[in-house]
Parts: sequence; structure tokens; C-alpha cells
Amino acid sequence: METNLKQDPINIVKIVLFGPESTGKTTISQQLARHYNTVWVPEYAREYLQTKWNNFRKTCENDDLIPIAEGQMRLENELAKKADRVLFCDTDLLETKVYSQEYYGGFVDPRLDEAAHTNQYDLYLLTYIDTPWEADDLRDRPEMRMEMFQAFENALKLHGKKYIILKGSRKKRFNKAVKAIDKIIGMRSDLVRFNC
Repeated sequence: METNLKQDPINIVKIVLFGPESTGKTTISQQLARHYNTVWVPEYAREYLQTKWNNFRKTCENDDLIPIAEGQMRLENELAKKADRVLFCDTDLLETKVYSQEYYGGFVDPRLDEAAHTNQYDLYLLTYIDTPWEADDLRDRPEMRMEMFQAFENALKLHGKKYIILKGSRKKRFNKAVKAIDKIIGMRSDLVRFNC
């Protein structure tokens, strides 16, 4: 696997917020990072694609996916070194793979496919589509939210990823996530606290 798509080895719990756009992933990433006094990894594609839109009035193209994946892994590897026991990732390369499949006729670059399969996380928090759609320069397909949700859940099943679905109010989602994460942390006596 290409080095710039690979996770650096580090002894922390890694949690991915996963699912269609406009389903609250960033909001809960920030809430959970505050709750656990740690850091979260923003979605690199947002900044990358917003810059592309602002400069050229172009949206995502197939050629953008590897640079986006590389940027995401660079951010994750940098921020993992600053995490206190747990790192929250507001996406991962499996999410990029799903978008590639859904937007580009099933095509996935073999490098992205391998990295999406190889990189490991302790838990995926799959966000349901029961949040209001918020339009912006980059989001599209509001009428296909259920189809996209199913594509994301199918990818988790296909890759054998451990996941739970977050539905309902922010409080309900947060409490369900914390319960699952606390259980994982409790089983990992090998974790080192950095921010004592």
C-alpha cells in the first residue's frame, strides 16, 4: 500500500463518523472530542473542494479522490499524535471509496480501495438521515439521502467493520456514542493518557 494512504501505528482508540453528507458528523465529532478532552480530525475534502469551487467553480472530479485521500491520512496521522487515548475522525478512506463508487459509476482507484480495506478503526458511528438537510456549495443529492445511507451501511457490512447507527436528537446520538466508546476504552488497559 502507498505510504501516504497508510495509518501510522499508534496506540489509541480510533472512532470514525461515517455516513451521508448533512447528517451531523462534524457536530458530533466536535462534541465527542470535547467530552473526551482530545482532538478530532476534520474532513479534508471540505477544505480541498471548497477551495476548488471558490477558485474554479468546479465540483469534485474523479482525479480529486487520491489527493483528498492523501490529505485526509496526513491530517489523521498528524492529529493522532496529539490525541488523548481516543481520536475522532470526521470521515475516513472508506467514506471516500463509497463516494467514488456512487459518483463515478462504481470505479474505485485500486490504491484507495486497498487503503480503505487495510486501515483500521475501533468503531464506526454511522449517522442516520434524520437531521435537516443543509445546502451549501458542495452538497448535492438531497433527494437521494436514503440511497446514500444504504450505500454507506452496505460498505461497512461488506468490509466487516464494527458500527452502530446514531439516530434521533443530538443528545440521544451523543449518549449512545459515549456508551459504546466508554465500553471500548474500558477494555483497553494498554491506552496511555497524555493529558493527565
